[in-house]
Amino acid sequence: METKALILITVSMAMIGTAFGTSHTVGAPGGSWDLQTNYSQWASRIRFTTGDELQFLYPATVHNVVEVSKAGYDTCNGSRPITTFPTGDVVPLAATGTRYFICGVPGHCIAGMKVQVDVKSKVVRTVQRCRGTGNRRRCQSKIVSSSAAAGCIGHSTVARFSVAAVVIGLMLFF
Repeated sequence: METKALILITVSMAMIGTAFGTSHTVGAPGGSWDLQTNYSQWASRIRFTTGDELQFLYPATVHNVVEVSKAGYDTCNGSRPITTFPTGDVVPLAATGTRYFICGVPGHCIAGMKVQVDVKSKVVRTVQRCRGTGNRRRCQSKIVSSSAAAGCIGHSTVARFSVAAVVIGLMLFF
């Protein structure tokens, strides 16, 4: 009985973790927000999705984080910031799109302390429709949002259902 409850709790917690997203420490595992890390390479290995978050770890006496426009990113100009983070911060990635972050300390951005993050929809699927047969068969693929994303079901709703499933499961087991 206890084993079944433990399995149910473990599966439910995994579901809740999936609903909330992932926390990405910028530059990890080999670095942090510093002058040594290659951020283009770091970001290229990660699929950022809505609900994820970026965690910038750095000494506030040496660095900062400035969110800028694409033009600010390309020219390393933080004079018109979208947001400035003076200490190590967590940045939620709540919407799809591209976000740009630089270190606003003079010379640091030009030395490579900048990262571009492309945030994608959390749940997508590919639908393939084919017509014809043999050599006349023609297929088209289309990427669409899942029914949850299309129906505007948010992370909090998924989390509530997950918690409800745990409670109901525990009631049934005991």
